[in-house]
Amino acid sequence: MAEKKIQRKSLLSAFWTWYHGNLLFFTHQHMQTFPFLVAMINPLKDLYSDPDDLHHALETYEGFFNVEPQLGTIIVGICCGLEEARANGAEDIDEEMINSVRVGLMGPLAGIGDSLIPGTYIPILLAVALGLAEGGSMMGPIFYIVAYVTTMTGFMYYIFMKGYELGGKAVEVIVGEQANVIKDSIIMLGMIVIGAVAGAWVSVTTALEFKTETGSFLTLQGVLEGIHPGILSFLTVIFAWWLMTKRKMQPLTVMLIFLVIALVGVLLGIFDPGLSY
Repeated sequence: MAEKKIQRKSLLSAFWTWYHGNLLFFTHQHMQTFPFLVAMINPLKDLYSDPDDLHHALETYEGFFNVEPQLGTIIVGICCGLEEARANGAEDIDEEMINSVRVGLMGPLAGIGDSLIPGTYIPILLAVALGLAEGGSMMGPIFYIVAYVTTMTGFMYYIFMKGYELGGKAVEVIVGEQANVIKDSIIMLGMIVIGAVAGAWVSVTTALEFKTETGSFLTLQGVLEGIHPGILSFLTVIFAWWLMTKRKMQPLTVMLIFLVIALVGVLLGIFDPGLSY
């Protein structure tokens, strides 16, 4: 009996389906279940010609699934490799084993991915892009779009194919003590990067002044700087952190709150935007 093999075009179909659609049909009940299932259709068609067998194989992916989309690409590749091994008669690989691997990798990869990509990589790119965008230059957004799309596409494709090649062996690298060390290291790096970005780009000062008994003006900003340099910027960052972590607010809501504070502050003379009317 000839060995069953997933064709390259089907692997590419699985990759690009997940790449473009990992957050489509997103619901709180299923999260990324449907994009994952759709990504597996063409690879499974190569392995199972009988409609009943194909239907049974697809049922493996009906369960809840949610992971960091970019790093989670490796799980799609791993499942393709496991499905190929199952179709060729691997006795220790069945739908329960595949689903256990798929579900078991969600947590570790979500933690590593969230720390690595939105927590570290994107802030680094944005910091560079903000510097290039000074003075209204279009180089900032162009750099960010090109750098993010090219590097992330290459990275996602690489880990997808590695997952397919390794199959179940990839699990040993992603879970366990080694993964915890990697995750903790990335979280630490992410905290350093976020702190550096906040220190470089968050600048809040007040224009509020008070007239003293001697007729001179007391500048509040000067008093605050004497207490602690950059204290208003520091308090702004801490306030944003408190709103998102303790009050569970979405970033958009936090930005709207800061917009209202800035608007009211300018009208009351607390902040000076430096604009001439």
